[in-house]
Amino acid sequence: MDETGSARSFLASGQAYDQFMGRYSRPLAVAFVDAVGVASGHAVLDVGCGPGALTGVLADVVGPEAVSAFDPSPPFVAECTARHPGVTVRTGRAEAMPFGDARFDFALAQLVLHFVDDPGQVASEFRRVLRPGGVAAACVWDFADGMEMLRLFWDSALVVDPKAPDEAQTLKFGRQGEITDLLEAAGFGDVTETTFDVQSTYSSFDELWVGFLAGIGPAGSFCVSLGASQRTALREDLLLRLGSPSGPFTLTARARCAHGRSPL
Repeated sequence: MDETGSARSFLASGQAYDQFMGRYSRPLAVAFVDAVGVASGHAVLDVGCGPGALTGVLADVVGPEAVSAFDPSPPFVAECTARHPGVTVRTGRAEAMPFGDARFDFALAQLVLHFVDDPGQVASEFRRVLRPGGVAAACVWDFADGMEMLRLFWDSALVVDPKAPDEAQTLKFGRQGEITDLLEAAGFGDVTETTFDVQSTYSSFDELWVGFLAGIGPAGSFCVSLGASQRTALREDLLLRLGSPSGPFTLTARARCAHGRSPL
């Protein structure tokens, strides 16, 4: 992921990202870290850290000085650095991780793999930066049916524009076995796959809608690219799909996770 491609839609502020996706990625990070087995004494790398949802959970478990992180988005790097003093945060791409060989016990990529340009190279970089026996782990949203916010959005978007870039069709790794296949092809063993469900409650429909207007990710980028009349039609269709809530409502998001161990 570089600034000429998918990363352009992630040049927003950390606060805007939190409003849109951070509300899901924070609870996801807790489940992710627990499932992978990160514990005190481990050196860990957050691959594609964003503004630092996973970084913060890792720092709580192993201490900030044992955590390194990087992201291709300069605003996110600045935000992660400010939020998590003591963590080493750099600018870089998952295909060329900005850290030395055999440095980490764990390397975790949360909500990253579906945006990288060369997944095979990312898997190779996992092996390079991990110590022998180290663990690589990745999780992504299940775009087909498990991530309600995005699924509902794209269903409405396809009504407005049948050529809308539905993430369930355009992005990889949201289906069972895809992350496992990537890790096993790169030589990782003992690969384990699981799913996590997290939730977020919105105070109103407007709270949900303003997240899309920040232009973050494929959904936000598509939303802000529309003309005023199409955007209004999208908003109205999405509101109807949610049952026209007049107050708070809760949406569920399912993530697929796999982790495996590098050769000794």
